[in-house]
Amino acid sequence: MPHKSIHPASGAQFSIESGQYQAVITSVGATLRSLTHAGRDLVVPFQAEEVRPLYRGANLVPWPNRIADGAYSCNGKDEQLPINEVDRMTSLHGLVLWNNWELRAETPSSVTLGAVVEPQAGYPHRLEIEAAYTLTDEGLTWRVSAVNVGTGAGTLPAPYGVAPHPYLVAGDGRVDAWTLTLPAAEVLQVTAERLLPTELADVAVHDGGYFDFQQARELRATKIDHAYTALPDAALAEVRLSSPDGTGVLMRWNPQVLPWVQIHTADRPENAWNRIGLAVEPMSCPPDAFNSGKDLITLACGERHDASWIIAAL
Repeated sequence: MPHKSIHPASGAQFSIESGQYQAVITSVGATLRSLTHAGRDLVVPFQAEEVRPLYRGANLVPWPNRIADGAYSCNGKDEQLPINEVDRMTSLHGLVLWNNWELRAETPSSVTLGAVVEPQAGYPHRLEIEAAYTLTDEGLTWRVSAVNVGTGAGTLPAPYGVAPHPYLVAGDGRVDAWTLTLPAAEVLQVTAERLLPTELADVAVHDGGYFDFQQARELRATKIDHAYTALPDAALAEVRLSSPDGTGVLMRWNPQVLPWVQIHTADRPENAWNRIGLAVEPMSCPPDAFNSGKDLITLACGERHDASWIIAAL
């Protein structure tokens, strides 16, 4: 007898609310499917029946962004991960994107989901992962934690990185009409074909300030798919995105925990998704950190890492 699915393609749906905020999180990937304030979208949503388009609202662990050729060395051993970005020959955005996460806790305004990264080819470590979403009148707090729970005596340290992948929405229209404030002084240059990192550049002088949004300015036709760093030495970093009609959205986080942020203008000229939102991805490490070691976290057996960020309406 054929098996009958009890959930839509994106998994079980968990709706939370507080004040004028509402959010829906799905069990597949513990994905933020929608977030609204007073009925206005703050992130690009998708339908419950859809397979998640691209990486909208995904959790990127145990690494964000790209690993070149899926290859790296760790603990004296060469590792090879599966390639899931075939056109660029990279391993992209971690290992929990399509896990069906388990419900760990739920209230009317919060939900916590959990998953396990099992030891596997290319990543021989076991991690317990939790994603917790909490709404208050101040917005959505989204927290991701990871613990290296080990695979027996003498467990080796696990390389680790984390980021979210929301596409922020300022208001009506597309990215071109919105104004971005991004307090980052350096941008990581990348190769044209594979978007692999080369060197850091000062945003104020590189390409005539093309990537410089330290002072608020309209995005217009700017195309970005780059990691930024050199965030302010402050308790919180804050990215703001506003529209001409006065609405907007912000994202804030601790730059000591997440010293990088990937910005992507969602350039998809081949379909209707073109520039409909701005990906803002606070990251614990830059692209290809499993090879460069830059800001790479190493979790010893029993060690825990926590990172969080807030999305709120302007």
